Amino acid sequence: MNKKALIAMSGGVDSSVSAYLMKKAGYDCTGVMMKLFENSDPSKVGDRTCCSLDDAEDARSVAFRLGIPFYVFNFTGRFEDCVIKRFVNAYETGATPNPCIDCNRYLKFDQLFLKAKELSFDRLVTGHYARIEKNPDTGRYELKKAVDETKDQSYVLYSLTQEQLSHTCFPLGTYSKSEVRKIAESQGFLNADKRDSQDICFVPDGDYASFIEQYSGRTFPEGDFVDQSGNIMGRHKGIIHYTIGQRKGLGLAVPEPVYVCRLDLEGNRVILGKNEDLFSNSLTASDINLISVPEIKEPMRLKAKVRYRQKEQWATVVQTGEDTIRVDFEEPQRAITKGQAVVLYDGETVVGGGTIQTVL
Repeated sequence: MNKKALIAMSGGVDSSVSAYLMKKAGYDCTGVMMKLFENSDPSKVGDRTCCSLDDAEDARSVAFRLGIPFYVFNFTGRFEDCVIKRFVNAYETGATPNPCIDCNRYLKFDQLFLKAKELSFDRLVTGHYARIEKNPDTGRYELKKAVDETKDQSYVLYSLTQEQLSHTCFPLGTYSKSEVRKIAESQGFLNADKRDSQDICFVPDGDYASFIEQYSGRTFPEGDFVDQSGNIMGRHKGIIHYTIGQRKGLGLAVPEPVYVCRLDLEGNRVILGKNEDLFSNSLTASDINLISVPEIKEPMRLKAKVRYRQKEQWATVVQTGEDTIRVDFEEPQRAITKGQAVVLYDGETVVGGGTIQTVL
Protein backbone atom coordinates (compact mmCIF):
# COMPACT_ATOMS: atom_id res chain seq x y z
CA MET A 1 0.00 0.00 0.00
CA ASN A 2 1.33 3.45 -0.93
CA LYS A 3 2.03 5.92 1.84
CA LYS A 4 -0.51 8.73 2.17
CA ALA A 5 0.34 12.42 1.92
CA LEU A 6 -1.93 15.35 2.81
CA ILE A 7 -0.92 18.32 0.66
CA ALA A 8 -1.62 21.83 1.99
CA MET A 9 -2.62 23.58 -1.23
CA SER A 10 -2.88 27.38 -1.25
CA GLY A 11 -3.62 27.79 -4.93
CA GLY A 12 -0.07 28.95 -5.61
CA VAL A 13 2.55 27.36 -7.82
CA ASP A 14 4.72 26.10 -4.93
CA SER A 15 2.12 23.91 -3.23
CA SER A 16 0.86 22.74 -6.63
CA VAL A 17 4.30 21.49 -7.66
CA SER A 18 4.74 19.94 -4.22
CA ALA A 19 1.60 17.89 -4.84
CA TYR A 20 2.93 16.81 -8.24
CA LEU A 21 6.32 15.79 -6.80
CA MET A 22 4.73 13.74 -4.00
CA LYS A 23 2.45 11.94 -6.43
CA LYS A 24 5.43 11.30 -8.71
CA ALA A 25 7.28 9.85 -5.70
CA GLY A 26 4.52 7.27 -5.30
CA TYR A 27 2.44 8.77 -2.52
CA ASP A 28 -1.33 8.50 -2.37
CA CYS A 29 -2.05 12.25 -2.27
CA THR A 30 -4.99 14.32 -1.11
CA GLY A 31 -5.11 18.10 -1.48
CA VAL A 32 -6.60 20.37 1.14
CA MET A 33 -7.02 24.11 1.50
CA MET A 34 -7.53 25.75 4.88
CA LYS A 35 -10.42 28.23 5.06
CA LEU A 36 -9.02 30.71 7.55
CA PHE A 37 -11.17 33.83 7.62
CA GLU A 38 -14.44 35.32 6.41
CA ASN A 39 -14.00 38.10 3.87
CA SER A 40 -17.13 40.22 3.86
CA ASP A 41 -15.99 42.23 0.83
CA PRO A 42 -14.40 40.02 -1.87
CA SER A 43 -13.70 43.12 -3.98
CA LYS A 44 -10.95 44.07 -1.52
CA VAL A 45 -9.01 40.86 -2.03
CA GLY A 46 -5.93 41.59 -4.11
CA ASP A 47 -3.80 39.23 -6.17
CA ARG A 48 -1.00 39.21 -3.60
CA THR A 49 -2.86 37.56 -0.74
CA CYS A 50 -3.49 33.88 -0.13
CA CYS A 51 -6.57 31.76 0.59
CA SER A 52 -9.04 33.74 -1.55
CA LEU A 53 -11.92 32.17 -3.51
CA ASP A 54 -9.81 32.39 -6.67
CA ASP A 55 -6.97 30.59 -4.88
CA ALA A 56 -9.34 27.78 -3.91
CA GLU A 57 -10.41 27.38 -7.52
CA ASP A 58 -6.78 27.35 -8.68
CA ALA A 59 -5.95 24.64 -6.13
CA ARG A 60 -9.01 22.61 -7.11
CA SER A 61 -8.02 22.86 -10.79
CA VAL A 62 -4.51 21.55 -10.08
CA ALA A 63 -5.87 18.73 -7.92
CA PHE A 64 -8.27 17.74 -10.72
CA ARG A 65 -5.42 17.78 -13.24
CA LEU A 66 -3.35 15.54 -10.96
CA GLY A 67 -6.30 13.23 -10.33
CA ILE A 68 -6.24 13.64 -6.56
CA PRO A 69 -9.09 14.44 -4.14
CA PHE A 70 -9.41 18.02 -2.91
CA TYR A 71 -11.13 19.34 0.20
CA VAL A 72 -11.50 22.59 2.12
CA PHE A 73 -11.15 22.46 5.91
CA ASN A 74 -12.72 25.25 7.94
CA PHE A 75 -10.31 26.59 10.57
CA THR A 76 -11.74 30.11 10.86
CA GLY A 77 -12.25 29.97 14.63
CA ARG A 78 -8.73 28.80 15.34
CA PHE A 79 -7.29 31.37 12.92
CA GLU A 80 -9.13 34.20 14.64
CA ASP A 81 -7.98 33.11 18.10
CA CYS A 82 -4.36 32.34 17.28
CA VAL A 83 -3.51 34.71 14.43
CA ILE A 84 -5.89 37.67 14.17
CA LYS A 85 -6.27 38.27 17.92
CA ARG A 86 -2.53 37.88 18.47
CA PHE A 87 -1.90 40.31 15.60
CA VAL A 88 -4.18 42.94 17.09
CA ASN A 89 -2.88 42.44 20.65
CA ALA A 90 0.72 42.82 19.51
CA TYR A 91 0.10 46.25 18.00
CA GLU A 92 -1.95 47.28 21.03
CA THR A 93 1.03 46.47 23.27
CA GLY A 94 3.68 48.16 21.12
CA ALA A 95 5.00 45.04 19.38
CA THR A 96 5.19 44.16 15.68
CA PRO A 97 3.76 40.68 15.01
CA ASN A 98 4.55 38.14 12.31
CA PRO A 99 1.20 36.54 11.41
CA CYS A 100 2.79 34.13 8.90
CA ILE A 101 4.82 32.54 11.71
CA ASP A 102 1.68 32.26 13.85
CA CYS A 103 -0.25 30.73 10.95
CA ASN A 104 2.43 28.10 10.45
CA ARG A 105 2.67 27.40 14.16
CA TYR A 106 -0.99 27.28 15.13
CA LEU A 107 -2.73 26.32 11.89
CA LYS A 108 -0.60 24.42 9.34
CA PHE A 109 1.56 22.50 11.78
CA ASP A 110 -0.96 22.25 14.60
CA GLN A 111 -4.58 21.97 13.46
CA LEU A 112 -3.84 20.67 9.97
CA PHE A 113 -1.07 18.42 11.30
CA LEU A 114 -3.48 16.92 13.86
CA LYS A 115 -6.11 16.45 11.17
CA ALA A 116 -3.56 14.61 9.02
CA LYS A 117 -2.78 12.26 11.92
CA GLU A 118 -6.46 11.76 12.64
CA LEU A 119 -7.04 10.74 9.01
CA SER A 120 -4.01 8.38 9.04
CA PHE A 121 -1.82 10.32 6.62
CA ASP A 122 1.89 9.52 6.79
CA ARG A 123 3.07 12.98 5.73
CA LEU A 124 1.88 16.57 5.84
CA VAL A 125 3.29 18.37 2.82
CA THR A 126 3.64 22.11 2.20
CA GLY A 127 5.28 24.23 -0.48
CA HIS A 128 7.82 25.85 1.84
CA TYR A 129 11.40 26.25 0.66
CA ALA A 130 13.29 24.40 3.40
CA ARG A 131 14.65 20.92 4.10
CA ILE A 132 14.23 18.32 6.83
CA GLU A 133 16.97 15.80 7.62
CA LYS A 134 17.52 13.37 10.47
CA ASN A 135 20.91 13.70 12.17
CA PRO A 136 22.35 10.16 12.49
CA ASP A 137 24.58 11.19 15.40
CA THR A 138 21.95 12.85 17.61
CA GLY A 139 18.84 11.10 16.29
CA ARG A 140 17.12 14.49 16.08
CA TYR A 141 15.25 15.78 13.08
CA GLU A 142 16.77 19.02 11.82
CA LEU A 143 15.36 21.93 9.86
CA LYS A 144 17.76 23.23 7.23
CA LYS A 145 17.83 26.11 4.79
CA ALA A 146 16.63 25.61 1.24
CA VAL A 147 19.32 25.02 -1.36
CA ASP A 148 18.12 28.22 -3.04
CA GLU A 149 18.85 30.68 -0.22
CA THR A 150 17.06 33.49 -2.08
CA LYS A 151 13.80 31.61 -1.44
CA ASP A 152 14.68 30.06 1.93
CA GLN A 153 11.74 30.08 4.37
CA SER A 154 13.34 28.38 7.37
CA TYR A 155 12.93 31.61 9.38
CA VAL A 156 9.14 31.22 9.52
CA LEU A 157 9.37 27.51 10.42
CA TYR A 158 11.53 27.67 13.56
CA SER A 159 8.62 26.61 15.82
CA LEU A 160 8.41 23.07 14.37
CA THR A 161 8.73 20.29 16.94
CA GLN A 162 10.48 16.95 16.57
CA GLU A 163 7.16 15.14 16.08
CA GLN A 164 6.04 17.62 13.43
CA LEU A 165 9.35 17.44 11.57
CA SER A 166 9.27 13.64 11.55
CA HIS A 167 5.92 13.63 9.68
CA THR A 168 6.38 16.70 7.46
CA CYS A 169 7.81 16.96 3.96
CA PHE A 170 9.05 20.02 2.03
CA PRO A 171 9.52 18.74 -1.55
CA LEU A 172 10.82 22.10 -2.83
CA GLY A 173 13.82 22.32 -0.53
CA THR A 174 16.28 21.39 -3.26
CA TYR A 175 14.64 23.36 -6.09
CA SER A 176 14.93 26.95 -7.29
CA LYS A 177 11.83 29.01 -8.00
CA SER A 178 12.55 29.01 -11.73
CA GLU A 179 12.76 25.21 -11.70
CA VAL A 180 9.44 25.02 -9.87
CA ARG A 181 7.75 27.25 -12.44
CA LYS A 182 9.16 25.12 -15.27
CA ILE A 183 7.70 21.99 -13.68
CA ALA A 184 4.33 23.73 -13.35
CA GLU A 185 4.44 24.77 -17.00
CA SER A 186 5.35 21.25 -18.11
CA GLN A 187 2.30 19.91 -16.27
CA GLY A 188 -0.03 22.54 -17.69
CA PHE A 189 -0.87 24.10 -14.32
CA LEU A 190 -2.87 27.30 -14.79
CA ASN A 191 -0.97 28.97 -11.92
CA ALA A 192 2.54 28.40 -13.34
CA ASP A 193 3.12 32.17 -13.64
CA LYS A 194 1.09 33.22 -10.61
CA ARG A 195 2.75 35.81 -8.40
CA ASP A 196 3.75 34.94 -4.85
CA SER A 197 1.41 36.11 -2.09
CA GLN A 198 2.99 38.79 0.09
CA ASP A 199 0.21 40.77 1.73
CA ILE A 200 -1.47 39.83 5.01
CA CYS A 201 -4.43 37.70 3.95
CA PHE A 202 -6.93 39.22 6.39
CA VAL A 203 -5.79 42.80 5.65
CA PRO A 204 -5.85 42.68 1.82
CA ASP A 205 -5.82 46.47 1.37
CA GLY A 206 -2.71 46.81 3.57
CA ASP A 207 -4.33 49.27 5.98
CA TYR A 208 -3.64 47.26 9.12
CA ALA A 209 -4.28 50.21 11.48
CA SER A 210 -7.84 50.63 10.23
CA PHE A 211 -8.34 46.88 10.49
CA ILE A 212 -7.16 46.92 14.12
CA GLU A 213 -9.48 49.79 15.06
CA GLN A 214 -12.44 48.16 13.34
CA TYR A 215 -11.71 44.72 14.82
CA SER A 216 -11.00 45.90 18.37
CA GLY A 217 -13.63 48.64 18.49
CA ARG A 218 -10.96 50.93 19.92
CA THR A 219 -9.66 54.25 18.72
CA PHE A 220 -6.03 55.15 19.23
CA PRO A 221 -5.70 58.87 19.94
CA GLU A 222 -3.18 61.27 18.53
CA GLY A 223 -0.08 62.03 20.59
CA ASP A 224 3.31 63.65 20.44
CA PHE A 225 6.31 62.86 18.31
CA VAL A 226 9.32 63.58 20.52
CA ASP A 227 13.06 63.48 19.98
CA GLN A 228 15.58 61.59 22.11
CA SER A 229 15.58 64.43 24.66
CA GLY A 230 11.80 64.57 24.92
CA ASN A 231 11.33 67.70 22.82
CA ILE A 232 8.04 67.75 20.94
CA MET A 233 8.49 67.53 17.15
CA GLY A 234 4.88 67.21 16.04
CA ARG A 235 1.75 65.09 16.42
CA HIS A 236 1.29 61.45 15.50
CA LYS A 237 -2.03 59.97 14.33
CA GLY A 238 -2.22 57.03 16.76
CA ILE A 239 0.51 54.79 18.11
CA ILE A 240 -0.55 51.66 16.19
CA HIS A 241 0.40 53.39 12.92
CA TYR A 242 4.12 53.12 13.67
CA THR A 243 6.80 50.44 13.86
CA ILE A 244 10.46 50.55 14.86
CA GLY A 245 12.69 51.79 12.05
CA GLN A 246 9.88 53.49 10.15
CA ARG A 247 10.79 56.66 8.26
CA LYS A 248 8.05 57.15 5.69
CA GLY A 249 4.59 58.41 6.53
CA LEU A 250 5.55 60.46 9.58
CA GLY A 251 4.28 63.68 8.07
CA LEU A 252 7.01 65.84 9.57
CA ALA A 253 8.93 68.65 7.89
CA VAL A 254 12.42 68.21 9.33
CA PRO A 255 15.85 69.02 7.83
CA GLU A 256 17.27 65.51 8.36
CA PRO A 257 15.70 62.04 8.08
CA VAL A 258 14.21 60.79 11.35
CA TYR A 259 13.11 57.28 12.29
CA VAL A 260 10.81 55.67 14.83
CA CYS A 261 13.12 54.44 17.61
CA ARG A 262 10.70 53.61 20.41
CA LEU A 263 6.99 53.54 21.27
CA ASP A 264 5.96 54.94 24.66
CA LEU A 265 2.54 53.40 25.21
CA GLU A 266 2.04 54.85 28.68
CA GLY A 267 2.74 58.40 27.53
CA ASN A 268 1.25 57.82 24.03
CA ARG A 269 4.45 59.15 22.49
CA VAL A 270 6.46 58.08 19.46
CA ILE A 271 10.18 58.64 20.07
CA LEU A 272 12.15 59.60 16.97
CA GLY A 273 15.86 59.65 16.30
CA LYS A 274 18.60 59.37 13.75
CA ASN A 275 19.48 56.17 11.92
CA GLU A 276 22.34 55.48 14.34
CA ASP A 277 19.88 55.53 17.24
CA LEU A 278 18.26 52.37 15.88
CA PHE A 279 21.23 50.08 16.54
CA SER A 280 21.36 47.65 19.47
CA ASN A 281 23.71 44.86 20.54
CA SER A 282 21.49 42.55 22.54
CA LEU A 283 17.99 41.18 22.92
CA THR A 284 16.02 38.76 25.03
CA ALA A 285 13.46 36.35 23.61
CA SER A 286 10.82 34.09 25.12
CA ASP A 287 8.49 31.33 23.97
CA ILE A 288 11.53 29.61 22.48
CA ASN A 289 11.64 26.40 20.45
CA LEU A 290 14.89 24.50 20.00
CA ILE A 291 15.27 22.01 17.15
CA SER A 292 18.82 20.76 16.63
CA VAL A 293 19.53 20.62 20.39
CA PRO A 294 17.24 19.90 23.35
CA GLU A 295 18.70 22.84 25.31
CA ILE A 296 21.56 25.34 25.21
CA LYS A 297 23.63 24.24 28.18
CA GLU A 298 26.46 26.73 27.71
CA PRO A 299 26.97 29.87 25.58
CA MET A 300 26.92 29.07 21.85
CA ARG A 301 28.41 31.17 19.08
CA LEU A 302 25.81 31.07 16.34
CA LYS A 303 24.38 33.24 13.63
CA ALA A 304 21.04 34.92 14.22
CA LYS A 305 18.54 36.95 12.22
CA VAL A 306 15.85 39.24 13.61
CA ARG A 307 13.74 39.65 10.47
CA TYR A 308 12.83 37.51 7.48
CA ARG A 309 14.92 39.27 4.85
CA GLN A 310 17.96 39.94 7.04
CA LYS A 311 21.26 38.13 6.56
CA GLU A 312 22.23 36.15 9.67
CA GLN A 313 24.75 37.83 11.99
CA TRP A 314 27.24 36.37 14.46
CA ALA A 315 26.10 36.33 18.08
CA THR A 316 26.56 34.57 21.40
CA VAL A 317 23.41 32.86 22.65
CA VAL A 318 22.72 31.96 26.28
CA GLN A 319 19.64 30.11 27.50
CA THR A 320 18.52 32.06 30.56
CA GLY A 321 15.52 29.93 31.49
CA GLU A 322 13.39 27.04 30.35
CA ASP A 323 11.64 29.29 27.84
CA THR A 324 14.03 32.26 27.41
CA ILE A 325 17.30 33.16 25.71
CA ARG A 326 19.58 36.16 25.48
CA VAL A 327 21.33 37.01 22.22
CA ASP A 328 24.42 39.26 22.19
CA PHE A 329 25.47 40.31 18.69
CA GLU A 330 29.10 40.87 17.78
CA GLU A 331 28.07 43.89 15.68
CA PRO A 332 25.16 46.23 16.50
CA GLN A 333 21.94 45.38 14.64
CA ARG A 334 19.45 47.86 13.21
CA ALA A 335 15.83 48.15 14.33
CA ILE A 336 15.50 45.03 16.46
CA THR A 337 11.77 44.93 17.11
CA LYS A 338 9.69 43.49 19.94
CA GLY A 339 7.26 40.85 18.66
CA GLN A 340 9.39 39.72 15.74
CA ALA A 341 11.23 36.38 15.74
CA VAL A 342 14.91 35.83 16.36
CA VAL A 343 16.05 32.64 14.64
CA LEU A 344 19.38 30.93 15.33
CA TYR A 345 21.53 29.16 12.74
CA ASP A 346 24.52 26.84 12.88
CA GLY A 347 25.57 26.92 9.25
CA GLU A 348 22.56 25.76 7.24
CA THR A 349 20.86 24.21 10.27
CA VAL A 350 18.21 25.99 12.35
CA VAL A 351 19.10 25.65 16.02
CA GLY A 352 15.86 27.26 17.14
CA GLY A 353 14.26 30.61 17.80
CA GLY A 354 11.88 32.67 19.89
CA THR A 355 9.86 35.88 20.10
CA ILE A 356 11.78 39.07 20.82
CA GLN A 357 10.68 40.59 24.14
CA THR A 358 13.23 43.27 24.99
CA VAL A 359 15.95 45.16 23.15
CA LEU A 360 18.97 45.94 25.32
